[in-house]
Amino acid sequence: MGKGAMGKFKNLYFWIGLFMTVIALVWAVLGFFWTPYSTTAMSAAEKFQAPSLRHLFGTDNFGRDIFSRVMKGAGTTVLVGTLVVLISGGLGILIGALTGYFGGILDEFVMRFVDAVNGFPSILLALVMISILESGRHNLILSLGIVFTPSFIRIVRSEFIRLRDADYISRARLMGVGKLRILFVHILPNIFSTFWVSVMIGFNNAILAESGMSYLGIGVLPPNASLGNMLSDAQGYLMRAPWYALAPGLTIVWIVLGFSLLSEGIRRNAGEVSGL
Repeated sequence: MGKGAMGKFKNLYFWIGLFMTVIALVWAVLGFFWTPYSTTAMSAAEKFQAPSLRHLFGTDNFGRDIFSRVMKGAGTTVLVGTLVVLISGGLGILIGALTGYFGGILDEFVMRFVDAVNGFPSILLALVMISILESGRHNLILSLGIVFTPSFIRIVRSEFIRLRDADYISRARLMGVGKLRILFVHILPNIFSTFWVSVMIGFNNAILAESGMSYLGIGVLPPNASLGNMLSDAQGYLMRAPWYALAPGLTIVWIVLGFSLLSEGIRRNAGEVSGL
């Protein structure tokens, strides 16, 4: 197989992932502003209706339209994942850049802290933090944002260590360029290909963590729709109304798979550009 054909094959990851991601994001954003039915309106006469043209994903045990609730729940889940990545990624860039470029005692202290945090499962730490604060969307975002920060610190730090002694950085120092400009103008843009892949992986982890915690009843709480708490509500009706669990479950799979394929496509394209 020729090099061009191989390149096209590898790009399939990117294009399929991009298609799935765009569909998921458009659907999630649309759910914030419009849904076919109210996500909270109940109807005893329409309980457990199977999927049909009237209710594409059927109805739940309260007669609520599952399609509308999945739209709203996807929006909530994507919002939580986005805010978690913004918090953890922002802190990771700031702390990782400073420790990776300057090193010294600060670097040693931060990395020992990162090693200690990484010694525990991230979900367990988030559970501890939420139990100290209390359940709810805002505390969930804060807890996951803090817990996911060490992984971003480690990635950004390693990239800054790799680039801080590069020839173009040495020339910038000789020309009298300030340290902050070197950090955020000369080095930071050159780590984005690696960083964006980490962001997408972190987003997927945040999606799964939010869904898991909402499933356990300590994340997004009813009556707010979330894919995780919808799965929790559906577990008692798997035999009677299997569509109740399939809709939010397959939506989680679609979002995570889309971002996974997109991150893999970006990683492979970056490898081709660098000649790997």
